[in-house]
Amino acid sequence: MLRMESETGWWLITHPDHAHLAAVFASHWGNGMFVAPQPRESVLHGIHVHDDGWAARDARPGITRQGKPSAFSQELVGKYSAFEEIDLADYLAVRESAVEQVEKRDAYAALLVSMHTVNLLTQRAERSTIAPDQLPVLSAFLERQRLRQERLRAAIRLDARLSATDTADQAILDNFRLLQATDNLSLLGCVAYMRPSTLLHPLPVVDGSTVCVAVTPLGARRFRLEPYPFDQPDLTCRVPARHVARKVFSNHEELASEFAAAAVELLTITVSA
Repeated sequence: MLRMESETGWWLITHPDHAHLAAVFASHWGNGMFVAPQPRESVLHGIHVHDDGWAARDARPGITRQGKPSAFSQELVGKYSAFEEIDLADYLAVRESAVEQVEKRDAYAALLVSMHTVNLLTQRAERSTIAPDQLPVLSAFLERQRLRQERLRAAIRLDARLSATDTADQAILDNFRLLQATDNLSLLGCVAYMRPSTLLHPLPVVDGSTVCVAVTPLGARRFRLEPYPFDQPDLTCRVPARHVARKVFSNHEELASEFAAAAVELLTITVSA
């Protein structure tokens, strides 16, 4: 779940809906400067489904120790923490199942999702929030993902539908970075982040080099990107959200009941050159 504070409560956006928004951004990626994703169908699919494993959990959101909805928020942008609030083994089971489900349809997409998951848990996770006795559980998970990625790389290189360029290490890295970039832009929009940021990694442009994209907030859920990577100078997208009209909840059931009863509304997120 992702949360965005309002005057009277919280807007809540599910992980799958946030990922679907990232895929909308990815579908418009590419212009006279930036390289469009290839193989397009697999890359867009991986981005679209990379958080679908959270659907069941997000259908019944829980609360933090402070009674707020347990969700990704502005405070967590740029880091991956709060593991003391969750059961690590359950969390990793969701992540592992998510990759397995994607692999059933598209090995290339599954490789990107696995790389995204490993990056979150190695480069961006705050290990200090993980209990010491849980670190071996994390290490075992990461080793399974490493072995899975080796197998997936071998599989896609035998896929006659994919070119040698598509399956080259650099192309895979570029597509992973696109997942990261569009995922991060979606996160910034879904929590209404109001500080200057970036799309995390250098991204490929048509002259063969890479550039970093800066993100500047212009107002509520409105951002300027420089340099600009999309095929339209102004791009307005919509993401489903539900509003719960209180700041703090007494228990998980109270939040889950109010969330289930809330109407689904569409919030706009706009990016411009």
